[in-house]
Amino acid sequence: MDARASFYLLLPFLVLLARGTGAVTLSFTNNCPYTVWPGTLTGGGGGQLSSTGFELATGASSSINDVPDTWSGRVWGRTGCATDASGKFVCSTADCGSGQVSCNGAGAIPPASLAEFTLAPAGSGQQDFYDISLVDGFNLPLSATPQGSGSGCSTTSCAGNVNSVCPSELAVPGSDGSVVACKSACLALNQPQYCCTGAYGTPETCPPTDYSKIFKSQCPQAYSYAYDDKSSTFTCAGGADYLITFCP
Repeated sequence: MDARASFYLLLPFLVLLARGTGAVTLSFTNNCPYTVWPGTLTGGGGGQLSSTGFELATGASSSINDVPDTWSGRVWGRTGCATDASGKFVCSTADCGSGQVSCNGAGAIPPASLAEFTLAPAGSGQQDFYDISLVDGFNLPLSATPQGSGSGCSTTSCAGNVNSVCPSELAVPGSDGSVVACKSACLALNQPQYCCTGAYGTPETCPPTDYSKIFKSQCPQAYSYAYDDKSSTFTCAGGADYLITFCP
């Protein structure tokens, strides 16, 4: 067999290698004193994961083992969920609006604490990027921890309870009057200086506000507003698995 024939036989495998053929595991643990319903959403028009929503009781763990190693998306936890009289599944916070436990390609309705990921294949020389984001507000504490990776990969966490210090104008009350979620100032007030839009559309013209500083004080590692990159974006060698912990 000549060299050209050998190359064409190998070509499909080289293409698969370039695209990334490995799988990453996303594990979930619920340390909250209440049930959480995790949701997942693939970004950029990619295919959804094998599970887009499930129930996770207090103290329980679960995992999704077939996440593509080039996946980009987000995960979050819904709370206060139940099936209503019409048979529709609804949640008090971070509902995805699908009417089912599975979100089926629908994202979290703010306010919602998010863990966001952009993954890279092992051995590609590229890095994973991951963060905890409160740009869409806060509903529960969570963390993201790389596993099975090389050195230099650290946990990022929002372990504080923003609800406990949420200003009344941002607060989402529960049925008992307690604060169950805290809106972002952008969502609640819809003004350019809080949304980093219009004349405030650059990092230089959209500094932290008194509202975003409340989120940052509770969760120093998390994104508190759109341009909070310096202290909130984390990287790891491609190919790592991740543990998402609710109420870390």
